[in-house]
Amino acid sequence: MNKNKIDNLTREFMARAGDICACITLSRRQAFFYIFLTAGLLIFLKYRWDYFVLTATIIMIFWYFGAVLFRCSAAAMSLFGRGEIKVTREQLAAVGDDELPVYTIFLPLYKEANIAGKIVKNMSALDYPKDKLDIKILLENDDLATQEAVARCALPSCYEVIVVPGMMPKTKPRACNYGLAQARGEFCVIYDAEDRPEPDQLKKAYHIFRNAPANLACVQAKLNYDNSRYNWLTRFFTIEYSTTFDLLLPGLSTMNMPLPLGGTSNHFRTALLRNSGGWDPFNVTEDCDLGIRLYTDGYKTCVLDSTTWEEANSRLWNWVRQRSRWVKGFLQTHLVHVRHPLDTWRRLGPCGYFGFYLNVGAASFMMLANPFFWAAGLLYLGLLWHATAHGDTLVNTIIGPQNFNGYSGLELFGMHFRAWPLFYWGPTESPAWAWLSVILFGISMVLLLANLLFVGIHLAACLKRRYYHLIPMVPLMPFYWLLISFAAWKGFIQLFTNPFYWEKTNHGLCAENQGDNP
Repeated sequence: MNKNKIDNLTREFMARAGDICACITLSRRQAFFYIFLTAGLLIFLKYRWDYFVLTATIIMIFWYFGAVLFRCSAAAMSLFGRGEIKVTREQLAAVGDDELPVYTIFLPLYKEANIAGKIVKNMSALDYPKDKLDIKILLENDDLATQEAVARCALPSCYEVIVVPGMMPKTKPRACNYGLAQARGEFCVIYDAEDRPEPDQLKKAYHIFRNAPANLACVQAKLNYDNSRYNWLTRFFTIEYSTTFDLLLPGLSTMNMPLPLGGTSNHFRTALLRNSGGWDPFNVTEDCDLGIRLYTDGYKTCVLDSTTWEEANSRLWNWVRQRSRWVKGFLQTHLVHVRHPLDTWRRLGPCGYFGFYLNVGAASFMMLANPFFWAAGLLYLGLLWHATAHGDTLVNTIIGPQNFNGYSGLELFGMHFRAWPLFYWGPTESPAWAWLSVILFGISMVLLLANLLFVGIHLAACLKRRYYHLIPMVPLMPFYWLLISFAAWKGFIQLFTNPFYWEKTNHGLCAENQGDNP
């Protein structure tokens, strides 16, 4: 990154954050470590491929199972614990308009000329005194179309248009830092271009801040979609978001774990947000990174039972671009915060480090590893079917040592392939390998059950939201996970080829709002 092309606000963040900044993908120490690790694994693979496969399988199962179990535990805590914070109508009525503070709203828009008027309309629907709103519309200097669209809107006096100078990196968090520098509100919130927050959301957030300890820095409102019926992709996406914001994040808050924030509807105490340095302008999922940094600074985050409605991505390639950016940002966040693992452990504490690692690093790994598990599973099922279709027995196929019974396996490229035994058990087998095979088989069954349990968590999220029309799609969610894995690999590759590139998500693509939700 050419420092001559970086503005002063970004320089200030880099100076403050030090190593906890995504301005470089890998530090020299990290690069050396991963090169050394890769070389060691290749040597291991060359000379003892069997032990390599065994070791890699154990490690992958441990990470995968840990991430799945952690997420299921968070969801269970949300279902049976306190979860999100609810604010009643009576509590809101007790707050008079005269005691409400100035509230800053950040609206970063880029290439949103088609819906610029919509966001202004949605902000006008907020139940909050207009003379106490400080709305910052953040525009990029080269986005002339959106600038013209905003200029055509009859903006009330509470709006201020800020054109961000054309320097690198051109990202949403950099634009938000410009808004933060000029924010007048005691509290602030960020909304995306297509957002439609519930009208009383600002008042609810303020009520929580007013009655919470001074170290509560962030209140995360829930996100959900108002076009879930549009097509199969919006249905899957809505199930995922319902699970994340209705179950997982409230569960993490209950467990006092770091929260990877959503990219919108984050309400902050402005002073504490400034104390933490604002957003990392180089991180393409600045929300996830900020949630971790707030936790390391000793601040708290909670989840508010108020929904901001958005438009779910309805086109596959647009969705892939969005998801690949999210995964790239999760990987950036993981690499940034583990540059000094012991220091991160000290700042997060054992439980916080455990939660961060499983919910950010291991979760990203799970997305990348899924295709390998699916490929191995489909290969095994194919070989198993071929064996039984050609006269071999199921018991003979899955329990070693194998008795061939005339079946030589599937012939491909002059070689014969058989389904590998799941159990090596019997007097002629090595006791160590026999017990290890049973343990690995048991772990594999637990992994299968964990995935089924996660499908059950999706079902619970749909029931909680009363999205009964989405329940038939829940059993098909593993296919959606495969799509996520495809996007994850795109983001992983781009992490090294174009780490700061912000792949723009196009909004307003649905022909019409389906009106699923209020």
